[in-house]
Amino acid sequence: MKKMTCMADCVLCPRMCHANRLAGRIGYCRETAELVAARAALHMWEEECISGKAGSGTVFFSGCNLGCIFCQNHNISQAKAGKVISVGRLSEIFLELQGQGANNINLVTPTHYVPQIIEALNLAKGQGLNIPIVYNTSGYERVDTLRMLKGYVDIYLPDFKYMDERLAGEYSQAPDYPVYAKQALEEMVSQTGEFKMDETTGLLQRGVVVRHLVMPGHVKNSKEVIRYLYNTYGNRILISIMNQYTPMSQVENHALLGRRVTKREYEKVVDYALELGVECGYIQEGKAARQSFIPEFDGEGV
Repeated sequence: MKKMTCMADCVLCPRMCHANRLAGRIGYCRETAELVAARAALHMWEEECISGKAGSGTVFFSGCNLGCIFCQNHNISQAKAGKVISVGRLSEIFLELQGQGANNINLVTPTHYVPQIIEALNLAKGQGLNIPIVYNTSGYERVDTLRMLKGYVDIYLPDFKYMDERLAGEYSQAPDYPVYAKQALEEMVSQTGEFKMDETTGLLQRGVVVRHLVMPGHVKNSKEVIRYLYNTYGNRILISIMNQYTPMSQVENHALLGRRVTKREYEKVVDYALELGVECGYIQEGKAARQSFIPEFDGEGV
């Protein structure tokens, strides 16, 4: 319970809003200390090394510490969907997903619930949870919070959205995003070391997969992100260059974000990565994702 007390003056994320979430105050994440989840099910649309054939046991948490105007999951990031559950129920969900054959437990947007997640993992591990734990995050993290997870997380799956502070401020209300994302990634890699695959299954057992979503009209930002990642970490991490930007209704009239990424834009970023020497990672072929790839946050499995 000692870890829970940090939520009485919450500084879990870079917003450091100091909300007394234990007393029912709402933090920048739009959540109190009550644990809220919107979906828990096998998910097939992660990178192949995570989803595999059986699927990733994915838990989508409600709330978010960013404010991305283009968010695909805006109904849960804005805390408009989800069910309050106990820490005990969360531990049961982990075990249920393992029982369904999940390759791993995949914690989506978990930052503001780190203390509860740690408690639930302790309970579940005591009852036989033994598959890898994936921390699936926007990348906007504090190192102190990540250090709480040392020994609990096997695979870090962060975004690295921006190297451009102006874009980070305009699109996600976080001009300091590049600073925190760099610090967070360094801590993640220090915890997991070089990525390790199961040679038989091709599933990732340990390591860091960094996702970068190519945005319409922002090839330059994408190149800067890829260059930073490769120049800093080489092939010790996996880089996933994503082509699935989907313009949602809230940005349909935006000059740039109201359209999909063109084939040429995406090819420019991929070609640049190959020119740099990136060898370990993923690209997406075909058209950008449709809204049908966005799951229903209807409380399934919660």
